[in-house]
Amino acid sequence: MTNKRELINSLLKKQGIMPLFSHADTDLCKLVLKTSYEAGIRVFEFASRTPNSPETFQALREYANTSMPGMMLGVGTIITVADAQRYLALGADFIVAPMLSEEVGLFCRDNDIFWCPGASTLTEIVKAHQLGADLVKIFPADALGGPAFIKAIKAPCPCINIMPTGGVTTSEENLMSWFATGVHCVGIGSNLFSAESLSSPEKIRERVDTLLATIQAIKGQ
Repeated sequence: MTNKRELINSLLKKQGIMPLFSHADTDLCKLVLKTSYEAGIRVFEFASRTPNSPETFQALREYANTSMPGMMLGVGTIITVADAQRYLALGADFIVAPMLSEEVGLFCRDNDIFWCPGASTLTEIVKAHQLGADLVKIFPADALGGPAFIKAIKAPCPCINIMPTGGVTTSEENLMSWFATGVHCVGIGSNLFSAESLSSPEKIRERVDTLLATIQAIKGQ
């Protein structure tokens, strides 16, 4: 029987994208989440970056529970075990971090929680895997060397699930360069949910629809 961690990784592999969004406006967050869900997204990261993030996340969790069956809603920018515990108590399905914390990693492993830490060196990437990371976020991927860096990492570590974040765009050319390296999925935030796209539900839906279609076409080649 597939557990939650395996399910999340399977869903990420299928959709090819970990959408990331953060905003102090709870209603806007609800709109982005619901529209993304309607487009086919089943794993979504809400980043804890504003003072009211816990309250916003709780509202999103309750909204997803009642209106979005099957939505795996996680929380990002988790630095400490206390942060992780707080959001897990609010119903987070998984934990994402911008950096590697052994303490957080061991906590997630001991409690069977999907954990995706950030890493920027081969040593950190392997260490994250050894600590039980289900997915390793390479951040900032573009500044670290882009697809060439990922390709070099995947050669000696083909079994590690990698997600580049930072420098990933919605263009077909850019996405093709990342997926050609064998990444598990890619992480996109502001490049997907741009200020212009947030002006209406229709524009959000169009952006997500187009992105998912582009990724599926690339993966099908």
